[in-house]
Amino acid sequence: MPEVFPGRYTARTPNDATALFLIGMRVNTLRALPKARVVASAMPRMLRHLFQHPESGLLSVHSWLGRTTILLSYWRSTADVQRFASDPDAPHAEAWRRYVREIGSSGAVGVWHELYTVRPGDYEAVYANMPAFGLAAAGEHLPVGAGNRTSAQRMAGGAGGAGGR
Repeated sequence: MPEVFPGRYTARTPNDATALFLIGMRVNTLRALPKARVVASAMPRMLRHLFQHPESGLLSVHSWLGRTTILLSYWRSTADVQRFASDPDAPHAEAWRRYVREIGSSGAVGVWHELYTVRPGDYEAVYANMPAFGLAAAGEHLPVGAGNRTSAQRMAGGAGGAGGR
């Protein structure tokens, strides 16, 4: 079990343009469970590849499972995400082709993603009695204190706050 940090903490991005990539799938009908397994089985292969290749730029991952799944990941940059997605030797290309070929037109299982750039001054984060999570796991995990106690201070980049570099 991960270490829980008592008290309040914030996060600072590891660089000036960290990428937040959300990806997931949704089972649109219970009859689609066999097809959902095809989609779901692709993610562990991709994550193994990314963890074995730290130069890929993946920084941290958190996932939730249910009818709609979500994988939240932080990367060094959006270019790193796009490079992985388009690399013919990485497992994403084959997984996407298989989805299009076997499932895409059926409507049984939906897939989605969203990609954002997280820049200093454009976000703030706070975690109370939590393990290092989300942006704090990808970047710096900092105690809340003088200069970063409020959301406004963290957005403005107060000392040790999320917005400042």
